[in-house]
Amino acid sequence: MKNVLLFLFMISQSLLAQQRNYDTLPNLPEHYVKRMAVFKKQPVSTEKVIMLGNSITEGGDWKKLLTDTTIINHGISGDVTFGVLNRLEEITKRKPSKVFLLIGINDLSRNTPTEVIIENILNIAYRIRAASPKTQVFVQSILPLNESFQNFPTQFRGKQEQVIHINTKLKKYADKMKYTYIDLHSKFTNKDGNLEAKYATDGLHLTAAGYQNWSSILKPYLKNK
Repeated sequence: MKNVLLFLFMISQSLLAQQRNYDTLPNLPEHYVKRMAVFKKQPVSTEKVIMLGNSITEGGDWKKLLTDTTIINHGISGDVTFGVLNRLEEITKRKPSKVFLLIGINDLSRNTPTEVIIENILNIAYRIRAASPKTQVFVQSILPLNESFQNFPTQFRGKQEQVIHINTKLKKYADKMKYTYIDLHSKFTNKDGNLEAKYATDGLHLTAAGYQNWSSILKPYLKNK
């Protein structure tokens, strides 16, 4: 326990030193504010499953995909790791049974260093467990990209290696930080290591087939809620 606390203390000091440069919270997007207003109006029911992330999470009809009407979608399009850290109280006050986190790709589009992104994700996992000890935390790997799409968002170009680096570190720290790592990345890649075309609308966001593939990966983790 002491080692974990020391590790988190080192993370917090690093975050404080770097947050000023990469934190986008002073200029919160309008959509973020609107989604937060929706979340605050939701009844505070406990022991639910919460999907937490950005537009890729928000775009999923998780109640239908996972055949569970109690699932809560707390995805916010455009969100970054700092944004999730800012809204964790909205998650932990619900004492969810499980939280499935997928975040980080938008940080890369803003050129946030990979080590800052990794530290933020570890801190998110730690803070959820600290505030809600019975919650099972699932950290999902960042999905691959496919730059061959004509409509691929330019701000994500050249980020594939950084995605792999972040995923490697997230897998490495899973046992130490007491979360379950879910490898989505390898289940979405083609033979060239890119996001399989049938799963993508623009090389970044997912098609219906992509969400079906994702949900099939998650279903085994929903057992024994």
